[in-house]
Amino acid sequence: MTQWEAVVGLEIHVELKTESKLFCSCPTAFGAPPNSQCCPVCMGYPGALPVLNQKAVLLAVRAGLALGCQIQTSSGQDRKQYAYPDLPKAYQISQYDRPLCLGGRVAYTLDGVSRELGITRIHMEEDAGKLIHEGALTKIDYNRCGVPLIEIVTEPGLHSGAEARAFLRKLHTLLRYADVSDCRMNEGSFRVDVNLSVRPEGAHTLGERTEIKNINSFAFVQKAIESETERQIALMQAGKSVSRETRRFDPATGKTNAMRTKEDAADYRFFPDPDLPPVAVSQDVIEGIRAQLPELPDRKRERWMRTHALPEADACVLCADRALADYYDRAASGAKEPRRVANLVLSELLRLCRSEEFSCPIDPYHVQRIADMLSDGIVNSATAKRLVGMLWQRDTDPCVLVRENGWEQINDKDTLYALLHEAVAVSPRSLEAMRLGKRGAEGALVGYVMKKTDGRANAELLAELIGKLV
Repeated sequence: MTQWEAVVGLEIHVELKTESKLFCSCPTAFGAPPNSQCCPVCMGYPGALPVLNQKAVLLAVRAGLALGCQIQTSSGQDRKQYAYPDLPKAYQISQYDRPLCLGGRVAYTLDGVSRELGITRIHMEEDAGKLIHEGALTKIDYNRCGVPLIEIVTEPGLHSGAEARAFLRKLHTLLRYADVSDCRMNEGSFRVDVNLSVRPEGAHTLGERTEIKNINSFAFVQKAIESETERQIALMQAGKSVSRETRRFDPATGKTNAMRTKEDAADYRFFPDPDLPPVAVSQDVIEGIRAQLPELPDRKRERWMRTHALPEADACVLCADRALADYYDRAASGAKEPRRVANLVLSELLRLCRSEEFSCPIDPYHVQRIADMLSDGIVNSATAKRLVGMLWQRDTDPCVLVRENGWEQINDKDTLYALLHEAVAVSPRSLEAMRLGKRGAEGALVGYVMKKTDGRANAELLAELIGKLV
């Protein structure tokens, strides 16, 4: 039986973080009343002339540099004929044969294995409006018309939904680090088109492909690829052919459905926009933007593993979100044991932060002070957890809280030994069970001492003393 493999390439549309649109001064704020952020330029009125937004170009260059692309000092601005109702002027200003960025690679990890996917190109273009389907009625909100986009086109180098999901997570992280977009998938500022074909394993030619449009969830991208792969393989095994078409993914059914036949480049009738000159970016500007890029996640992870002795798994979690990574960097700077800071952030702060985007009301320096008190034996882990919970509600100096409440860790052996003898008197069977080697038998003794000390006993010292009792 023939074994088949999927071949997947992605087109990722990313809205750039500008306050105005690509060719006019209309605002780009998400959530405004429908059709309240439009003007004759973005609505395509006769005689309205576009003017390129310089900030959008600089952000697109920044994105290209973050992905290792070659930035072109001269690139085109072309009209792409687009006869759909969500773009009222019936064409989209994009870049065809002279994109702003070429090449590039993104490294990502799947199941502990490092992989890479090549970037073919990144080009700038304006976004279309939004169609809102309500039963038999379709409404159009043109607020999004003209919002600046970059389209990131990858090589067809993926072969599964899991690979695509891992790659997209890394790409999402890189773009947020570079601060070119908020990448909020629920708001449509990071959307994915999937190009997929299947072929016999070992074949070198590509099969007929379909395109799955506008997916706004990592999980849905993976499911769409898995579903479409199964559909195409079933067609091929039945001796049927795959139609070149545009499809959509239905999360309710987990299936892809046909929308329309897929256009070719000739259908779009690209030609240079007569109202706009080529985009010129000097090498000095490119190098200036390169110098302003922040430390990107791979380099940050390697630095933490080298200087802070962080395990790779912990470093990967901390650097996956730029806000979280920046917070940890501030909290760990000058800490006696940066790894203790990482443990607090990962175990306590992430538990309390329930939003998708990391946000913490505690001053990073206060987290550092809690970690330092742990390092110095002033408090134990239970008290540290209590302090984080209190500071989350009302941020203040944790050292003052410890002094005022008498929460210093009890490190006196005589005190703890006396309490252990009390615990044995209350629960003599626990000691007998321990001597018989039963696991967990010391729990009653530890619980008694911790209750008597309001959780302030030195846990390591307590375990050592219990061992002497046995």
